[in-house]
Amino acid sequence: MARALLVIDVQKGMFSVPAFQPFDGEAVIGRIAQMIAAARASGMAIFFIQHDGGPGHPLSADGAGFPFREEIAPQKDDTVIVKRQCSAFQDTALEEKLRAAGIDALIACGMQTEYCVDTAVRAAFERGFAVTLAADAHTTGDTAVLHAKDIIAHHNATLANFADIVPAAEISFTR
Repeated sequence: MARALLVIDVQKGMFSVPAFQPFDGEAVIGRIAQMIAAARASGMAIFFIQHDGGPGHPLSADGAGFPFREEIAPQKDDTVIVKRQCSAFQDTALEEKLRAAGIDALIACGMQTEYCVDTAVRAAFERGFAVTLAADAHTTGDTAVLHAKDIIAHHNATLANFADIVPAAEISFTR
């Protein structure tokens, strides 16, 4: 089984909106950085998903929030896929590039839990990919109704129907 790491929307704009503070954000970034380092060390392909929210959005392609966080920035051998919807697969070349590389399993991490992470996991599963979600390497912010910690826990439980839910430190990056 050929695997790839899928890093979803870990962009500067996700950390720059005062009303939105990612739960355990810096620790999650640290875990994602460790996952990226482990994937690179093993020669595993890394796919970075980058959201373009359009003009005026915190993740607009022409705005300061569009670039990836420096700690996890892609390198020349990594693949970057820009998307304009929650799904990393919808209207992008992601599936085509994964299939061309012989990838049939994904390790997912990133932001936001209830939007783009959830959608990517489900869409990958629907397309026949085996998925592992790093249980502690995806995050979101509080909403008016739910605390971020509860959103994350709920999605880890729900997405277990579509993916293996594993703490980042327990994921093997051997090929």
